[in-house]
Amino acid sequence: MAGHDRLTPEGKRFFKEIEELAKLELRVGFQRGEKDDNGADIADVAMWNELGTVNMPPRPFLRQSVDTNETTIKTMCQSQLKAIASGKRTAQEALQIIGDLQKSLIQNTILNGEFESNADATVKKKKSDRPLIDTGRMRQSVNFVIQAKGGSS
Repeated sequence: MAGHDRLTPEGKRFFKEIEELAKLELRVGFQRGEKDDNGADIADVAMWNELGTVNMPPRPFLRQSVDTNETTIKTMCQSQLKAIASGKRTAQEALQIIGDLQKSLIQNTILNGEFESNADATVKKKKSDRPLIDTGRMRQSVNFVIQAKGGSS
């Protein structure tokens, strides 16, 4: 970038972190490979719950966690950009904090979101009418990765 040679050390650090931020992406949700007690991939179980199946209504916990917390997420992103600009955080640290926030929002939505009730047969089998919660495995599996943009996870 032209003009870097005339920047203060703080300005150089700022542009370095912004360039780093532009190279990274944060993916929050479920990573492939972790299995539930029945051998199903947790990422698939999450997808079936989010989108629904022919036998199960959608319970869009991912979308709901973003939609109901849009202001909180935007505020956090803005505060992390300010922290990068002031030299208090690196791009990696800021993404870590945002990832932790979004992970907790998803987990909270799984516990407390408003979803269509379980079918009577499911309630009888699980001994609970709470959708999305059986063993807690899916909720515990929510995670995030910070990776180079365009990388695969």
